[in-house]
Amino acid sequence: MTSRREFMGTMGAGLAAAGTSASAMACSTNQDAMGLSDSEALLVSDPMHVEPAPVGYDRLPLAWHQAAARRLKERLTDLDLTTILLRTDQNIVYFTGCFRGSGERSTWTAFPTDEDDTVYWYSPGIDRDLIESWWATENEYYFGYPHAEGAYPNRGRVTVGPPVDLFGWMLERARPKGFLGPRVGVDWTLSESERRTAARRAPGTEFVNIASACQAMQIIKTPEELALTQRAYRYFDRIHAFARDYILERGTDLTDFELGQALQAYGIGLLMNDIDYDGLPHSAVGVEVTSHYVRAGRASASPHPNQFFYAKVERGQTVYVNTDIKLGGLGGEAYRNYLIGPWTPEQERMWEVVAESIQIQEEESRAGAVCQEIARKIHQHQVDAGMAEYIYHRPAHGQGQFFVGHQPPFIALGDESVLEENMTFSMEPGLYDPSRGIGINPSDNLRVTAERGVRFSSIPFSKEWSFLEI
Repeated sequence: MTSRREFMGTMGAGLAAAGTSASAMACSTNQDAMGLSDSEALLVSDPMHVEPAPVGYDRLPLAWHQAAARRLKERLTDLDLTTILLRTDQNIVYFTGCFRGSGERSTWTAFPTDEDDTVYWYSPGIDRDLIESWWATENEYYFGYPHAEGAYPNRGRVTVGPPVDLFGWMLERARPKGFLGPRVGVDWTLSESERRTAARRAPGTEFVNIASACQAMQIIKTPEELALTQRAYRYFDRIHAFARDYILERGTDLTDFELGQALQAYGIGLLMNDIDYDGLPHSAVGVEVTSHYVRAGRASASPHPNQFFYAKVERGQTVYVNTDIKLGGLGGEAYRNYLIGPWTPEQERMWEVVAESIQIQEEESRAGAVCQEIARKIHQHQVDAGMAEYIYHRPAHGQGQFFVGHQPPFIALGDESVLEENMTFSMEPGLYDPSRGIGINPSDNLRVTAERGVRFSSIPFSKEWSFLEI
């Protein structure tokens, strides 16, 4: 089994060889012959962490998604809807569990409100196997986009013609089934052209926007979602411990690009070692470890950088380690900043103010608190500390799932929302000084409880963790 030190040496020799080495090392039950690495020994678990989902529970089961669809119907009972018709990828995944994206190939799912645990699909042919092998009472598909009337080469019918109005195509197939009654709930606002099509193809049907109801359900996380998120953050802990050890091991021989590649390879190896993967659809879904924002030096002072990152780690500068992780579509972000000695008093003070801001968000994020009041306290602390000119953005966003990273509510001065238990938020009260090339913008994922916010990670916000001598 590849050791941590052997991998770090391999990584320096070449990225291709290192990928294999990282995967092998990640599969090891002991990362080091001595047990925990130096950085892993510094991790601090919170007793208020939820119990992580066990290995083998790699995604939410079909029964969870079917229950979510039933809850949505119950939530909308007063609207007296005949059918709930979804078109948004985020909602389709949340309420069906079928991981896929539509792009330009529109997809609709119909949930008749008088039927239990049924879903009718209107989809592109490219996804017919994905859909029909998951949860599909019936699936009617068009061949492709743009679709020509009657063109199904897979059925031996090769024809050409003007593009079909796919919204009208869907309505024509839904109407005979009785899905287009007096009121249909939809998760988007119909365009003018869609309204004209509906007037012709579904006369007398009122389309009611239910997007806010769909979103409200996703904002409050269920115990199953929280458990999967907590498991994802257990991998985060090890990935960030690896990144810290890697910086200490490689020092100024290291580039930010190489660091990102290494921790991504290591992180994917960790996840895939524990996931039941058979190469078939619906296994190993929603799996992601990204690290394309890892950056060193002046680039760390850009709140929304647009440059490519390929800088050496240097003494006296900042290293920003960015990773996003998803397991079964659940997870979030965990970023950390490292000050490489010798650091200046300005760098140290900026780091301290950000760490203090993180603590404020953690202490204030209890059920019943108001988003804008938490933001006000964080920003006021930053201003009082003399950091006003370095503030570029709000302290946090609601943490979404599946295809959505940002979701309401926001820890922002203009958001009057009241926090509820089991909402989840990012934590990123960053500060940036472009003139000195200093940026401190960590992040984490926080769960709202009755007493306080609870971070999912065990990665400390301490100088011992973040101030490194190489």
